[in-house]
Amino acid sequence: MDLLRGRNPFRRAPRPPTPTPRRVSTAWPFELDRFQLEAIRAIDGGRSVLVAAPTSSGKTVVAEHAVDRALAAGRRAFYTAPIKALSNQKFRDLGRRLGPGRVGLLTGDNTILSEAPVVVMTTEVLRNMLYAGSTAIDDLAWVVLDEVHFLEDPYRGAVWEEVILNLPPQIGIVALSATVSNSEELGAWLNAVRGPTDVVVERHRPVPLRSHYLVVERRRERMLRRLPVLVKGTPNKEGSRYDIEGRLRRGRSGPGWATPRRDEVLRDLRQEKLLPAIHFIF
Repeated sequence: MDLLRGRNPFRRAPRPPTPTPRRVSTAWPFELDRFQLEAIRAIDGGRSVLVAAPTSSGKTVVAEHAVDRALAAGRRAFYTAPIKALSNQKFRDLGRRLGPGRVGLLTGDNTILSEAPVVVMTTEVLRNMLYAGSTAIDDLAWVVLDEVHFLEDPYRGAVWEEVILNLPPQIGIVALSATVSNSEELGAWLNAVRGPTDVVVERHRPVPLRSHYLVVERRRERMLRRLPVLVKGTPNKEGSRYDIEGRLRRGRSGPGWATPRRDEVLRDLRQEKLLPAIHFIF
């Protein structure tokens, strides 16, 4: 992103977001982590915040606190997401939390309760609202930019830049990401173009990542085998054997193993209580 490398033709004198008038105390059914408390303090102080934390670490708590502050002040909050599927999910989640009639959805395909105090939308929809001079922005207090690392996307990153640069300066931003690699640099840019912005980084992963091979042994009635990719930090020789065996036996009777079908993968994940899951097909 050129703006993060120092070339910012749109730079303007920032003004900090206007703090909402009263403190909001949200009762969470669990003890908050350090990074959540730090981000919440920034929001309570009327400062924008960038939160970089692993997947499933609880970044949503920070976003929900900003939403609560907006509602407590009688103002609105927008929650933006990069894709329609994620927007639909957040619409359902926030709707369950806040109750009927309080959450709307704008994705281009769907328009539901667009005048609600909290509206979930794709980032492109918010960009278009800014360029159209929509009055929906007038009583907006906070904007959540989920997956803000899309700033680095060569095709869509400009959308996030335009939103950040064109939002009125009194509106606070909560920027969330699990994968942003240059959080301090991004935070410095946000501070330059938006005003006071705290950077909160959490590196602890509450759900550890484990990588496995999953193969089907034909000789054993398609029994699935799950093998770790690494053993004590080195490649698992037993796992790589399947690849070597497949290459050596190609063109003959074929190896005694096969790539598992999708239904077999799903069954194995269900048995091991590893759902929900995302299955990528290349």
